[in-house]
Amino acid sequence: MHANSTTRVRTIFAGTPDFAVPSLQALHAHPQIDVVAVYTQPDKPAGRGHLRKHGSVKQAAMDFSIPVLQPTSLKSAAETVRFQSYSAELLVVAAYGLILPQEIIDTQQIALNVHASLLPRWRGAAPIQRAIMAGDQHTGITMMRVVEKLDAGPILLQKKCAITASETAGSLHDKLMLLGAKALTTVIDDWLTGRINETPQNESKAVYANKITTDDRILDWTRSAVQLERQVRALYPSPIATMKLGTERLKVWSADVLAGHSRQPVGTVVATGESGIDIATGDRLLRITRLQPDGKRAMSALDFINGFRRLLPVI
Repeated sequence: MHANSTTRVRTIFAGTPDFAVPSLQALHAHPQIDVVAVYTQPDKPAGRGHLRKHGSVKQAAMDFSIPVLQPTSLKSAAETVRFQSYSAELLVVAAYGLILPQEIIDTQQIALNVHASLLPRWRGAAPIQRAIMAGDQHTGITMMRVVEKLDAGPILLQKKCAITASETAGSLHDKLMLLGAKALTTVIDDWLTGRINETPQNESKAVYANKITTDDRILDWTRSAVQLERQVRALYPSPIATMKLGTERLKVWSADVLAGHSRQPVGTVVATGESGIDIATGDRLLRITRLQPDGKRAMSALDFINGFRRLLPVI
C-alpha cells in the first residue's frame, strides 16, 4: 500500500473488449497508478477479408503508449517469467477471457477483477445476457480479489444497477462498464489507504452464466412470450436472436409481448400489420417489430411484410 508514497504503483491490466476500456482509462488517469503493461487477447479475423482486427483495449493501450502483450495462453513457464519481469504490485482484470494460473495471480501484491454481476450470481462468460434472460430486476458490478477458481474470489465492493423492462444487453453493458470503472477506482483508493475489506462468497448461491451458444439464439415458440421477449433483448445488439419462417432464417432485433392469447399451434403467424408480426407462443402472442433476413439489412416488420410477403400466410 502506497498512500504516503510518491512512487506510483506498477500495475498490469488484462482485458479485451469495450467493457474493459473505461477501467483501463480509470487506471491510466489515477495519480498513484503506473500501468506498465496491458495483456489482451490475440487479434482475431474479422469481416469478409478475414483481416486481423484488434480489440478495444489494445487500441486504448496503444493510444496511451502502454506496451501490449497478446499471448494465446498464460500457462507456460516462459509466460510466467515474462509477466514477472514487469515487477508489478497490482493486477487488474476486466473481461480478459483467458485463465490466470496461480503463478500469475501470486506475482503481485493483489489481483483485482471487475465483474459484471452481483456475485455469486452469474459467474462466468455471459453475466449481462443471462441476467436479462432470467428476468432479474437488478444486477451490478462486483469487485473481487482474483483466485484461480472462476469468479470465486472474495468480494471487495458491489455496486447495484437496475434492469429496466426495456433493457437490452447493449444498454446494460454500457451502464455496467462505466459503473465498473468507478467501482475499480474506489477499491484501489481503499487498497492504497489500507481500508480494503474482503467478504467470502456464499458458494451455495453460486449461479453460472454460461457462454452464449447458437442454440441460445434460437427462439423456441413453446416457451412463454415473456421469456422470448427477454431472450430477444438479451441478445441485442449481438449476436441477435434467430427464428425461421418457412425455409428463411431471420434475425429478430426487437419484439413485444401482447396481452392476447391464440388457439393456433405455437410458432404460427396469427396476424401481420403495420405494428408487427404476431406469433403464437406457449402462452400469449409475441409481436416481432424489427427483423433481418439473411444477407439483408435489418428492417421494420412492415418493410419485411411488404418485401417478403411470400413467406407469410394469407391472413
